[in-house]
Amino acid sequence: MSRTEVSGMKPPLVPLATLIGRELRNEKVEKPSIKYGQAALAKKGEDYFLIRPDCQRIPGNSASSFSVFAIFDGHNGISAAIFAKENLLNNVMSAIPQGIGREEWLQSLPRALVAGFVKTDIEFQRRGETSGTTVTLVVIDGWTVTVASVGDSRCILDTHGGLVSLLTVDHRLEENSEERERVTASGGEVGRLNVYGGTEVGPLRCWPGGLCLSRSIGDMDVGEYIVPIPHVKQVKLSNAGGRLIIASDGIWDALPSEMAAKSCQGLPADLAAKLVVKEALRSRGLKDDTTCLVVDIIPPKHSVLPRTPKKKQNKLSSFIFWKRPQNSMTKSTSKLSSVGIVEELFEEGSAILAERLGKDFPMTNSEIFRCAVCQEDQPPSDGLSVDSESFFSPALQPREGPFLCTNCRMKKDAMEGKRSSPMTVTI
Repeated sequence: MSRTEVSGMKPPLVPLATLIGRELRNEKVEKPSIKYGQAALAKKGEDYFLIRPDCQRIPGNSASSFSVFAIFDGHNGISAAIFAKENLLNNVMSAIPQGIGREEWLQSLPRALVAGFVKTDIEFQRRGETSGTTVTLVVIDGWTVTVASVGDSRCILDTHGGLVSLLTVDHRLEENSEERERVTASGGEVGRLNVYGGTEVGPLRCWPGGLCLSRSIGDMDVGEYIVPIPHVKQVKLSNAGGRLIIASDGIWDALPSEMAAKSCQGLPADLAAKLVVKEALRSRGLKDDTTCLVVDIIPPKHSVLPRTPKKKQNKLSSFIFWKRPQNSMTKSTSKLSSVGIVEELFEEGSAILAERLGKDFPMTNSEIFRCAVCQEDQPPSDGLSVDSESFFSPALQPREGPFLCTNCRMKKDAMEGKRSSPMTVTI
């Protein structure tokens, strides 16, 4: 069989009627409704956002609907933010196997988010532009919320019980010691800006480039140790619902998370977003682009999010999570319907690509392999196992995935400080 014939082979298509039948058998009848609001004030004009409340995993099947909300906070120009807004979601969806049911879709989403972020970064860097962007991307399917983020935009969850929790991790070098160690181990230097006389000022930055962040999409002039691999957290809300506040650092530099949530409790989402921006402006003034999305996940038979019971204080909390035991695939217990209880399904923040993709990444078929990042099919002779040190040879090694094409493998090695990426340029 020729290489052209091998590359043209595709997995068997699953009839649409079969997919819809699966969804009708597996989907819960009642889903929460989604209402949202957006507000922004521009200082530099580098913030962008994405609102897609009507996505469908299976075209034409409303039972497979999900919603996507995202914030892109650009720096050193707007190109990276615009490119990520236009391409990231498609790249994530292309990394999800076709013909799977809702449970499998939710389980595959964290890995697909990693692949989509890395692919978007590779594609943008090929353009030779040096801007970069933070990304906070939120996928809502029923009661399940999945958040992927690089940089210092943030998503918080305010539950009906009045407790506020972070769903993201800030990738600022100043606050994140683990990221500082990773960057220096990969070949970067971390330090403050030196002014005349040797005085060090400002936050910790990565050199060369002077970026304050350890993860982003773009920034090809800084170094490949600034990685696009996102922190991913997936949770399942109780049937009391909850509110998400997704915002750029123009909000979080002015307001603590609990204050942002408290300032808009009891208001509909559209008014809440405007009030959060207003509070940030009142607290700090307009010193940066300030963008806020408020998303309410509302229980069935309610038109608005139920009012939060009054508490003496509304502390930022991580103890509202009930974490499913590792390797347990049991369904949620009845206690998860209690007010304020949130089930943590998944959380991972490693910057090592091999750890994030896993070894059970699906192959196209027995003859060809699909790159886990760019999703391009390739013959076995061109494939590299993500953990291997040399070209993959079926005669010498078992067929364990995931596999990376040559370009994506070079990107992986560059992010880990093993070699320079061919896309890296010096400005």
